[in-house]
Amino acid sequence: MGNHKRERYYGTGFTRRTSLVNMIESYMEYYNNKRLQRQLGILTPMEKHEQYMLAA
Repeated sequence: MGNHKRERYYGTGFTRRTSLVNMIESYMEYYNNKRLQRQLGILTPMEKHEQYMLAA
């Protein structure tokens, strides 16, 4: 989360709590459902979770 935290949070002046919450929710959606991760076999965390649940 290091780079995105710097890109999305630091330097951004949030004037409302809702703006900060919306940014965090947006990042979580991206991270879990769109960001491919090599450590997971070039899958998103949600895709890996779905594979795990099918195998269980």
